[in-house]
Amino acid sequence: MSFSVNTLAHSIACGSNTYRSNVGKNDDTEKKIDSFEASKDFDPVLVDPSEELSLHRGLKARQISMITLGGSLGTGLIIGSGTALVRGGPLGLWFGYSFMGLICYFVMISLGEMGAYLPHKKGFAGYATRYVDPAFGFALGWNYVFKYFIQTTNNVNAAGAVVQYWTLSVPIEAWMVIYIALIFLINLLGIRVFGEFEFWFCSIKVVALVGLILMGLIIDLGGNPHHDRIGFRYWRAPYGPLREYLFAQVHDHRLAQFLGFWSNLTTALFSYIGTELIGVTVGETENPRRNVPRAIRRMFFRIVVFYVGGTFVISLTVPSNSSALFVASKSPAGAAASPFVVATTIVGIKVLNHVINAVVLIFVLSASNSDLYIGSRTLYGLAVERKAPRIFAKVNRAGVPWPSLILNTLVCFLTFLNATSSSSVAFGWFASLIASFGAITWMCISYTHIAFMRALKAQGIDRNTLPYKAPFQPYASWFALIFTGIVLFFNGFSAFLPFVSSSFITSYIAIPIFFSLWGGYKLYYRTSTIAASEADLITGKREIDEEEERFLAREKLKGPRSGLQRIWDAL
Repeated sequence: MSFSVNTLAHSIACGSNTYRSNVGKNDDTEKKIDSFEASKDFDPVLVDPSEELSLHRGLKARQISMITLGGSLGTGLIIGSGTALVRGGPLGLWFGYSFMGLICYFVMISLGEMGAYLPHKKGFAGYATRYVDPAFGFALGWNYVFKYFIQTTNNVNAAGAVVQYWTLSVPIEAWMVIYIALIFLINLLGIRVFGEFEFWFCSIKVVALVGLILMGLIIDLGGNPHHDRIGFRYWRAPYGPLREYLFAQVHDHRLAQFLGFWSNLTTALFSYIGTELIGVTVGETENPRRNVPRAIRRMFFRIVVFYVGGTFVISLTVPSNSSALFVASKSPAGAAASPFVVATTIVGIKVLNHVINAVVLIFVLSASNSDLYIGSRTLYGLAVERKAPRIFAKVNRAGVPWPSLILNTLVCFLTFLNATSSSSVAFGWFASLIASFGAITWMCISYTHIAFMRALKAQGIDRNTLPYKAPFQPYASWFALIFTGIVLFFNGFSAFLPFVSSSFITSYIAIPIFFSLWGGYKLYYRTSTIAASEADLITGKREIDEEEERFLAREKLKGPRSGLQRIWDAL
């Protein structure tokens, strides 16, 4: 049986007809959607549905600020950094995370500029559709959906591994079912409940990570049971500053050290993936013209403190040749593989490792919760643009796209692949896939922002008039686009030394999937690249401006904020 790329793109993009004929013919919401779409002013690509028929703007300033931070604090930093330390050494770990942190910042400021200008409810795939090409937006949207299919599954897998640190008597599958049910329930209760849960989850994560960094500094300076001042001991031979990765295959010390550093770039990319969730949340954020720029501006300091600072402390307190770190199938169960837990174990601190393990569990659960949210909203955005079956555009009274949520939840059960492979092997497979899909996403965001800036210039709109003007442009977007492309191209270099088919597939399968979706949609619908002078910078903006004015008017009626309330909002 033959199956062409064109058929794939057509079946995904046009599935609405099938669903409409078979699902919910008598549903009141469906009738309202049909009535809204029949209006002459409706364009599914450019105009958001009304509040009653779409996502609700229920995320407050403090919630969007914390969620922006929390979406990027998960398994990559807490567990994956152990792999980076073993392969690249302390200097490779710290410099790899610092450099990719700069790339991450460039991508986020680009996304922030577009999101603050037009905070619509279709995610950044909607920007790609507007400013580049509908086929490009189609491919980016589905690439992001696939990425979160895998990332949510990966975090559920990691949560199961974390609990196994305490007990192996309960099957890991049982823990996974519990986690999946929990995050599904939180997401089903609506954006306000989700936002409040994530606010407190992320608050715990921030406080805990600051505590872990301070704990690491205290341990390093001698405040441990052995009264051993470690200093920069682990930065010197035989532990560092660089490690040799794949030396047995390349037989060259300098090349092996470079490969160790380069592998850290991919690991760091995996850790930072998720920060772009700001582009998804703009559609459910109150007063996005003010709150999105505030969240983006704080991103730089969060990267410096948590990622750069966290990896620096890890490099000081954990030797890079520790057998306890999370590499391949040599790892012990669960979060014992976290460098923070390893650090306390080495110096003989008891009980605290269990506290850290509980913190790691909160990190992972929060990450999987936000992952499920992003995946469901991205699929919803595609359905609104008629690039996915229309049933996924349906929302309940709380503004939750429940069909999209159900599908993303069902995909989480792929985590049972862990039953036939060790947690660390499954973690490695998922990490490679996520890094590939994530790198493509960052490249698309950067290129879309370049097209956005070209459109502004061609149509005579001064970037200084925007709600948020990204610094270092256009150089930052070009640098992020090119360097992320290089990292993606060499993502699976270790699969060739020697050749391992599973590693090769998980490292590169995202590339042909993306181009197949792009090319298939483009060939079937005969779309063309949008000229800068013709890109639509206006449609839908008036509705968002009016919505913002109504919000500000309601806030004004509440009267002046007290000092305590202003401090709470600033948090």
